[in-house]
Amino acid sequence: MNKLGLLGTAVVMSCTVGFAQGQNADAGLRAIYTEEWKWRLEQFPGLEGPEKPVPDHLPKVDPATQERQLHHWEEVLRKLDNVSRSLLSPEAQINYDVFRPEIENSVADQKFRDYEMPANSDSAFWTDLGEGARRPFKTLTDYRNWIAQMRDVPRYFHEQIANMRAGLARNFTPPRPTLQGRDKSIATVAERKPEEGLLYTPFREPMVGVAPADQEKLKAEAAQVIREMVQPAYAELLKFFRDEYVPSTRTTLAAEALPDGKAYYRQKIREFTTLNLAPEEIHLTGVAEVEKLHGQMVEVMHATGFKGDFPAFLQFLRSDPQFYAKTPQELLNRAAWICKVFDGKSSQYFGYLPRMRFTIKPVPADLAPFYTSGRGGPGVYLLNTYDLPHRPLYSLTALTLHESAPGHALQIPIALEHKDQPEFRQHDYISAYGEGWALYCEKLGDEMGMYETPYERFGMLGYQIWRAVRLVVDTGVHAQGWTREQALQYMHDHTALPDHEIETEVDRYIAWPGQALSYYLGELAILRAREKAEKMLGPKFNIRAFHDAVLELGSVPLPVLTARIDRFIAEGGKGPHPEME
Repeated sequence: MNKLGLLGTAVVMSCTVGFAQGQNADAGLRAIYTEEWKWRLEQFPGLEGPEKPVPDHLPKVDPATQERQLHHWEEVLRKLDNVSRSLLSPEAQINYDVFRPEIENSVADQKFRDYEMPANSDSAFWTDLGEGARRPFKTLTDYRNWIAQMRDVPRYFHEQIANMRAGLARNFTPPRPTLQGRDKSIATVAERKPEEGLLYTPFREPMVGVAPADQEKLKAEAAQVIREMVQPAYAELLKFFRDEYVPSTRTTLAAEALPDGKAYYRQKIREFTTLNLAPEEIHLTGVAEVEKLHGQMVEVMHATGFKGDFPAFLQFLRSDPQFYAKTPQELLNRAAWICKVFDGKSSQYFGYLPRMRFTIKPVPADLAPFYTSGRGGPGVYLLNTYDLPHRPLYSLTALTLHESAPGHALQIPIALEHKDQPEFRQHDYISAYGEGWALYCEKLGDEMGMYETPYERFGMLGYQIWRAVRLVVDTGVHAQGWTREQALQYMHDHTALPDHEIETEVDRYIAWPGQALSYYLGELAILRAREKAEKMLGPKFNIRAFHDAVLELGSVPLPVLTARIDRFIAEGGKGPHPEME
């Protein structure tokens, strides 16, 4: 054989070895994340969401379990250290780049003992339990499992209370001002008749998949379990919360005032934004974006014909009855109309649309006083009909696009339908991606012609600046020593939000460090990726293909999203579903 023949043989052998190594690397990574996901489902029942049966128990949260979870995730990281990313296939590299930060964040949360602060002004373990009562029940097993899960409440609450006491002992708590009034959501379960309470919800509605002969028996059993086991547990929690916990929580506001606070806040920034940014850099970005958006809002104010200055315009918007619904049903009806208007435009902007539909429901009364304006996800868009004089209609279109379609009620179901991706990616929710996408959808509404009046467009810009303000307020409070009053005043001066909502939002940012940063930074990443694609592709740019490329990823860190759009550009703007473009 001549030299060229020998060289050719060597090249073939080298390629064959490389291919085999790549296959082995892919298989090794797949084994790691498949095993970890199976373990995670055992640790956290209900993690797979409403498409799976209702769990028959609640997770264990005691210190011994927390320590085992830390050791498990540390071992997973050690296994990942042995995976050579460069040998992975392109798709496996994405899996690695999603999975590894997820495990790193889990390890960090355990080391900071985040589980010792299982409640804040926005959410808590007992309200999460209430969320389970509102999921779709489809079979007899679901109803039986729900009753079994309620029997587990006393054990679960005792473990959570013990963790909260441990947090108190080292001053690891939410700030006291943010917890005022949060006991109401506990009291409503503890003090109402069982049949009227939130946890009885599945038995008040039509019982799907249950024979009539079994329905009354299950209803009676559920009421008995709530009365004899659940309500005493809630009463015990209520007493602890009012008499022991809240009076002893910290009076400082900043995350940096917590134990090892500077490192804790930087970790929360990494966790929620998926970026390694300093608080000072984020703060300056926020100030610049607020200034830019304020100028746009002034232009729209002039377009309405209003003759006064900006503060007077904000006061006009906050007080004029024309901008507010008279009844809860009117607010719900307007939101439903907005959803149907989008449906008529959806095929122009998206190639792939999910099969899952969603409903619109009012936020339950026990949560509404301190709940956000709305919240969406797979199957439901919750709209807050509490305190109607502070629920402006001019912001409703932006809110609806964010929480329903094309926001959360589109993005999350699409992720769930991508069965060719690992299960952990189907069920992941990374805040910077999910909230960034939903905020992008608000802005997209302007391009789609969803804002029919200057007031509605002002409402969209008001929601944009609200999220930009978060960059300033979150970092101001947690890294620059801002007071609650400073944060409230900054939001009052720069947004058109009603004062009640400003207070709710500021308390949320104070009690949940870093989470509020994810929205605007996520949107900026999507907008910059789109601007780059439009510039590089020119007339080849297809908006449907771009949106499909973003959504088919599922929930991913922002660097993964940016890399995907770079590949989209390199491939000539072809989306993952060219037949739909």
